[in-house]
Amino acid sequence: MTALSLTSVLKDDILVVGLAHSPSQRKGGKPILVIESGDLLLDAKGLEEILGDMGATGKADEVIKIPGNSVRLLVFTGLGKASSSYGHELLRRAAGAASRTLSNQKSATFALPAHNLEGVSAVAQGAALGAYLFNEFRSDELVTSNATLASAKIFTSHAAKTEFKDAVTEAAVIAQYTFLTRDLINTPPSHLNPASFADRMNAEVKAAGGARAGLSITVMTETTLKSKGYGGITAVGQGSANPPRLVRISYTPTGKVKPAKRYAFVGKGITFDSGGLALKPALGMEAMKSDMSGAAAVCSAVLAIAALKLPVAIDAWAPLAENMVSDNATRPSDIITIYGGKTVEVLNPDAEGRLVLADALQRAQEEKNLDAIFDIATLTGAQVVALGTRTSAVMTNNEALSEAFLAVTQETGEQFWPMPLPTELRASLDSPVADLANIGDRMGGMLVAGIFLKEFVSDDLPWLHLDIAGPAYNDRAVHGYTPVGGTGIGVRSLVAAAKAQI
Repeated sequence: MTALSLTSVLKDDILVVGLAHSPSQRKGGKPILVIESGDLLLDAKGLEEILGDMGATGKADEVIKIPGNSVRLLVFTGLGKASSSYGHELLRRAAGAASRTLSNQKSATFALPAHNLEGVSAVAQGAALGAYLFNEFRSDELVTSNATLASAKIFTSHAAKTEFKDAVTEAAVIAQYTFLTRDLINTPPSHLNPASFADRMNAEVKAAGGARAGLSITVMTETTLKSKGYGGITAVGQGSANPPRLVRISYTPTGKVKPAKRYAFVGKGITFDSGGLALKPALGMEAMKSDMSGAAAVCSAVLAIAALKLPVAIDAWAPLAENMVSDNATRPSDIITIYGGKTVEVLNPDAEGRLVLADALQRAQEEKNLDAIFDIATLTGAQVVALGTRTSAVMTNNEALSEAFLAVTQETGEQFWPMPLPTELRASLDSPVADLANIGDRMGGMLVAGIFLKEFVSDDLPWLHLDIAGPAYNDRAVHGYTPVGGTGIGVRSLVAAAKAQI
């Protein structure tokens, strides 16, 4: 992973600066370009003209490299329209776009227009997050010999200040555990099933310091899940040769620190979703290795929170199952009993994520003194229809919690949008033979899924449901700091929510 640091002296032979465009244009329609180097005084004389002749526009995601005079290589990364104050997410994306083009380079200095703590933090995060590769299963020598940018130095006049150094340390932790999330998502289901996911988490907890860091982990096997009444996880996983698991990672601050808040994070962990006996079409099924993105996010988030030593207590719950077709698979019209006693008629075995989440939500609430519970899941295709592939949905039983979370995401740069839970849609989940069915109205399907989950959350416990179905997996082109494949959406915002003690 890229090493991050601050500097107020330019020593690297690669320099990354911003490139913006003025609203006005030169004769011939060429844009007026503006070079933005933040706290670094850069002799830009003649560079704008050269860049203009090269066809540079300064648009977001544009990266142009030219030989420099005082440095070996000048890297210009697009900032869009010139401004006296650039947004933090814009800086994060610009830094990420540059760093992903610097494979096999030893070091680069990032001098972008970040003049305060939040801006420097965003540049550091972007530089780290953009430098991601997943070559574990590539045998091609050219590909496997590639390495990410080894070191990124953030140029700022505040390099000696403790709070700025702390922000860079936090950026490194965020990148480390976002990469863990991405790696888990990108790992094929032949190598990542419920048992191996649990094994990986055991190893990660140990590597993070275990009990010395305030961390503990427990794993329930299929035998325990069945005997204790976890009917949702058991029903979803019973059609697979790879049995289900329920992973719990707990963090409590060490020493004399008393937790200011206690949260539960619950993440959907379907390590592969064939649809079960409601078999999905072949086209696009390969992306269903990403259906455990929520579980990866909550596990990574709690490890990051422990690394940052935040004064909160967290229980992360990852209900893990593989939804497959076999003679043991759950059938349409089967009735299952969720942990806690509610019965569900399974009308559609491909609406399985809500079943494993229901078990975990019920169990998570047995812990005393919870201040809030968050679930995060690649839950519905309807989310993508409603909000596209870059914006996730937020549903809640507590508007104050939702507003606080959305305020946090303005700083993290992860895009979320509030969605309602209309009471009139609840009737569509009625079943003539069970307490409720696992599907209801097709129109508003994202909202219906949220309403289903709400049935398993106490009304007086603040709860957020985050549907990340589209943003969790990028099957299109790279952009900003976002690679193709797993994105790691949710990690930054969950950590930030805990840090802010919302």
